[in-house]
Amino acid sequence: MGAGPTGLVLALWLTHLGVHVRLIDKAPEPGTTSRALAVQARTLEFYQQLGLAQTIVERGHKVAALNLWVRGARAATVPIEEMGRGLSPFPFPLIFPQDEHERLLIERLGAFGVFVERGKELMGFEDDGREVRATLRGSDGVEEACSAAYLAGCDGARSIVRAVLNVGFPGGTYDHLFYVADVQASGPPMNGELHVDLDDADFLAVFPLQGAGRARLIGSVRDAAAQDSAHLKFEDVQDRAIRNLKVDVQRVNWFSTYRVHHRVAHAFSKGRAFLLGDAAHIHSPVGGQGMNTGIGDAVNLAWKLASVLKEKSGAILLASYEAERIGFARRLVATTDRVFAGVINPGTVARFVRTTLIPAIAPGLFTLPRVRSFAFRTVSQIAVNYRGSALSSGTAGQVQGGDRLPWVDTAGNFAALATLKWQVHIYGAPNAGVAAFCAARSLQLQQFPWQPACDAAGLLRDALYLVRPDGYVALADPEASTQKLAQYFSARALQVSPG
Repeated sequence: MGAGPTGLVLALWLTHLGVHVRLIDKAPEPGTTSRALAVQARTLEFYQQLGLAQTIVERGHKVAALNLWVRGARAATVPIEEMGRGLSPFPFPLIFPQDEHERLLIERLGAFGVFVERGKELMGFEDDGREVRATLRGSDGVEEACSAAYLAGCDGARSIVRAVLNVGFPGGTYDHLFYVADVQASGPPMNGELHVDLDDADFLAVFPLQGAGRARLIGSVRDAAAQDSAHLKFEDVQDRAIRNLKVDVQRVNWFSTYRVHHRVAHAFSKGRAFLLGDAAHIHSPVGGQGMNTGIGDAVNLAWKLASVLKEKSGAILLASYEAERIGFARRLVATTDRVFAGVINPGTVARFVRTTLIPAIAPGLFTLPRVRSFAFRTVSQIAVNYRGSALSSGTAGQVQGGDRLPWVDTAGNFAALATLKWQVHIYGAPNAGVAAFCAARSLQLQQFPWQPACDAAGLLRDALYLVRPDGYVALADPEASTQKLAQYFSARALQVSPG
């Protein structure tokens, strides 16, 4: 249920894996406006597995620098275009608006013969342990009974699936009202870079879009104007953008207001139903994490559903979805909550940090490789790991089971992930036993010549890395033992389709 980015990516991955899907959405047509803008590196890595990443990069906008403004003047500029060099094939921040993003995913699904069934609303469902039986109602009022092996609730913050499951959604709503405006404008911030105004206890950012003079403004609404939010227009909030950032707006393509929530569902699954994206977690827009986190949910669940449906893998696989994703969601909400509170805090200390300390130290800090690496790993989501998962085991070099497979540019190791299959990676020389084991089990064996870049990435020479279909390391074994490899699969009742 739900044809936003999360539902569309889930459907696309499942389709690639040979699973039949129905994609239902209450809305009569795709969205034409959106707040989500950032496509993080980890998301692009997932898309690279589907052959979609390059198209998004070409249609999107790479952000070269972050500019911090204080009291109507540019106080600091931080280069960020190559912040992740050597860490990912996509080392840059990328802006690609959600509405365009959705249209691209819809086009790709259509090429596979999968189309969104629009104007259909989920009225309720029952899970008898063998299948899910649901009732749908069309825009004409006609109801339809349908059944499926599993139900995925990608239906947003007001999720019907979550309501039927009676899963709590604790958290809260920030007092501040925010606006978002897609504009055609001129002025210093229209140079294709990201600009953030740090004055007072408000928030205002200018995000560049593809095309000359196009930008997305996101800002907080002062209390007086927020009282009449239902009738608010851009003219009511534009003064600060004009005064502080010197933005000259010629045309407003669309304008909307919203409030920011911070919530995480008590559970991400119950029986044969799952919650993903905003149905499972919502948080502040700090760092551009929301849409990307939902896409991460979709990729995590998709290959597991496919393995259970097509390869009859055991129940531990589906149980790992919640275990792996809910912990990350809770940490993300807590982190963005703290950062967001600092951004809007009216206190003297918080204001000093925003307007004086950060502009003074940020440019120097971001010249330090460790700072740039930490910032990129965190924001890009390549640092997300599942080390505590039942599917993760072992350590070889600096890589642990549950880590994202390190990218080695000169080895081309990410190209192998396009098969969406379990595979064994050896950086160096595989022993005869490993080659024979993989051949007997139809398990893909990927061998990469050892080189300094492998060591720099934290890999261990001649070690065995069992890689999941989503590009995470399941087993890291320095001894490259076929016995450990066999035990890994048998202990978890996992089956592998021919590679």
